[in-house]
Amino acid sequence: MLAFINKRNAIFTLLTVLAGWMAYSPLRDLLTSTTKSEYYSHILLIPLVSGYFIYTGRKAIFAALKYSYAIGFVLLILGAAFYAFGWHQGNKLNQNDYSALMTFSALIFWMGSFILFFGTRAFRVAIFPLFFLAFMIPVPSVLMDNIIYVLQVGSAEVVYLLFGLTELPVAREGFVFQLPGLNIEVAKQCSGIRSSLGLFITGILASHYFLKNGWNKILLILAVFPITIFKNGIRVVTLTLLAMYVDERILTQGFLHKSGGFIFYIPALILLGLILWFLRKSERKK
Repeated sequence: MLAFINKRNAIFTLLTVLAGWMAYSPLRDLLTSTTKSEYYSHILLIPLVSGYFIYTGRKAIFAALKYSYAIGFVLLILGAAFYAFGWHQGNKLNQNDYSALMTFSALIFWMGSFILFFGTRAFRVAIFPLFFLAFMIPVPSVLMDNIIYVLQVGSAEVVYLLFGLTELPVAREGFVFQLPGLNIEVAKQCSGIRSSLGLFITGILASHYFLKNGWNKILLILAVFPITIFKNGIRVVTLTLLAMYVDERILTQGFLHKSGGFIFYIPALILLGLILWFLRKSERKK
């Protein structure tokens, strides 16, 4: 019996290495890119977090192993087919979308290996850490552009509202704000997409780990959007006021503009934590 289990694990390990090889080069090229890498700094942490959940729940996940040939082989073939398609069509895709397709194919291939050797029951028990691996897939360009635009619009509205509270004379034209002696724009870089992804992933983890009610989980995850645009608005207005009254270079080359995003990320994380505390408290009362 022990040899049988070792053989199962050995072949699964080989297929895991193969799946990693399928995704390695596309993700490596994307993460070393100067234009897209800042969006995906979280990718390297995703398999570690997923592995932690699988390890801590290993007794329940692997309690009753059973081969699932039909579903397993279908997903293996499907993953290989997507990979072959990406390999032949890669020159027609941009780097982001090529990496997304190849990583998706690798995950489908690996999940097929998991189901093949451990069964659908193990898959159901481990469904959260397995699907959490989806955050390794880069967001397709069309979807990413739409998300950034929505965040831009929301952030611009918050900026306009906050400037109104300061009683500064301000004229607005789309994403451009004209202030005394200074014009600013809520550009794509001000959308906060990186922190939004970080908060979204944090919300997913927190809802899974701390909440039991499905609606409360959804509420916590949805709260990420208003928190993000509020945080973005605070950051833009703060930098603008510092540029007006302290040093105008803050908007172009200051530390707060280039690398100070984490300073504004911390209050957003605290606010998300307060919402989590409230939702968890409501569950305890019920």
